Amino acid sequence: MAEDTSSTGSAPSTAARPDLDWSQVRETILMMNLAIAQMEMAMRDSGDSVTVLTDSFTGIHAGLMGLVETAGGLPESPIKASIATMGEQVSAQMRQAIVAFQFYDRLSQRLTHVSHSLEELAGIVGDPARLYNPQAWHALQQRIRSRYTMEDEKLMFDALLASGDVRRALAQYVEKKQQAASGGDIELF
Repeated sequence: MAEDTSSTGSAPSTAARPDLDWSQVRETILMMNLAIAQMEMAMRDSGDSVTVLTDSFTGIHAGLMGLVETAGGLPESPIKASIATMGEQVSAQMRQAIVAFQFYDRLSQRLTHVSHSLEELAGIVGDPARLYNPQAWHALQQRIRSRYTMEDEKLMFDALLASGDVRRALAQYVEKKQQAASGGDIELF
């Protein structure tokens, strides 16, 4: 919700400089936009680091497997057996590390959803025609839910809308995750 200050030459009213034009709605939107900007900066900064780490681990793993393969051509000896054993151990650890990087992908997806949701929420709060319109809010909720790609996000969304209680929705989420983990369910994303 950008405001035109070109005609007056002054900045819009803020909580630090309130005047008769001050608006809690504008302050709310400003704070939502700040949260969006912080999340996007954090995702961009960490995304670059995770990409470097993932590429490094992938390259190191390929080099290690090349060494193990080369060592396979050596005559049988305790050193050859040791190289093969250590290579497989390090390879398994590297695969675990690469899989752990998938956590970042999941986190990034969630933060992207939160960022888009806050952006749309700011839009509805800043538009008096939609702010008091239940259909506009329902449409916003449906758009937000439709963007979710992970089943646990949809479950959290549904639980929160049903109860209106964040703690209860989180408790249900944790319970379902524990049930899934004990049942051996794996969620792909």
